[in-house]
Amino acid sequence: MSAPGSTSAEAGTTPKTSVPLRTSVRNSLREYLGNVDSELVTDLYALVLSEVEAPMLEVVMEKVRFNQSKAAKLLGLNRGTLRTKLKQYDLLD
Repeated sequence: MSAPGSTSAEAGTTPKTSVPLRTSVRNSLREYLGNVDSELVTDLYALVLSEVEAPMLEVVMEKVRFNQSKAAKLLGLNRGTLRTKLKQYDLLD
């Protein structure tokens, strides 16, 4: 597993895009905050986590063909934690 802030090249994989995920997230947040009245936004942290976590779980589950053990390993999570998160986002059958 790579260290926080490391690039996928450092982790031994070849990135398929030249734009790091961090940059995409930063740009999306700037755009979002530019389009809303930031004084009316509350709990931004929870909003961002839920907006990122749910699609991440969906994509990972598809990638591993819905094998929870493989998904947990890929995500660096305990399988029980993964199941809790899948239930939280209504992604569990």
